[in-house]
Amino acid sequence: MDEPSTFDHDVDTAVVTGAVGQVGSWVVDRLADDGVDVVGVDRERPSGTRFNARFRAVDLTEQGPTAETMQQIDPDVVVHFAASSNPLDAPGTQVFENNVQSTYNTLVAAGRADADVVWTSSQAVYGMLFADEPWVPDYLPVDEAHECRPEDPYGTSKVVGEQIAATVARRYGVSVTSLRPATIYAPGEYRARPKTEAFDLSTAELSGNFWSYVDVRDVARMVEAALAADYDGHEAFNCVADENYLGHPTADLIEATGHDLPAECHLDGEAAALSNRKAAEVLGWEPRHAWHEVEGVEPVSIDWL
Repeated sequence: MDEPSTFDHDVDTAVVTGAVGQVGSWVVDRLADDGVDVVGVDRERPSGTRFNARFRAVDLTEQGPTAETMQQIDPDVVVHFAASSNPLDAPGTQVFENNVQSTYNTLVAAGRADADVVWTSSQAVYGMLFADEPWVPDYLPVDEAHECRPEDPYGTSKVVGEQIAATVARRYGVSVTSLRPATIYAPGEYRARPKTEAFDLSTAELSGNFWSYVDVRDVARMVEAALAADYDGHEAFNCVADENYLGHPTADLIEATGHDLPAECHLDGEAAALSNRKAAEVLGWEPRHAWHEVEGVEPVSIDWL
């Protein structure tokens, strides 16, 4: 864990799905360090062991094993991170069916166990990822009230997942939080950003998220904040750093790619195109980790048009 936790909670047992994955493993470690008895769930058990964490191999698209696992563990909370995340790496039908079925099975089983839920939706719900044409927001920065209009199976699966989340909250009276993370980076992986040599804006993907990101450690902290929050029903939160990951004014970058800014635009300097204001106001969460604080990572050299 990168810094001491201030997680004030009444959680004895947590189930974390997708526990072997890049993000889920950080959440497992964070909650275990908080003193929570964590049961990690994934298709396969990990090699080696983790402190204060048990693991079960479960295919969450199968309703019976998912329900039985949740009934046996009887968790206080469920953190659902399991998903297929890229429709370019697998058939769209497979991505959609896997995400919707696993989310339905997991969240319904959690609701029946009277467990509060935090799960990962996505920035893709807005339509900004995997669109065929450049994605034009109604306003900037994009907040949680912006219309969701995805054009791809992944983003659509996450919109359906949020409807499932709201249904479970209503039916079972549990709190369900949908996180909408931007592109997630982990320590040591910031080199995956554009290289420091000239970055050609003429080839930049306007259908993307305008270079928004979040550090995986801050994602784990938002999970903590959501579990500690006191609200009923379903809420969605953007999970994003304060700034873009290129190190240049966001509005200038957008215009340099040939894109007109929406009439309602309130971007100051390098501010991210996604707003994290709601998370600050409701959860008391603010990002602590920025790309420019990572050793060896420099601003990207921009080839301005």
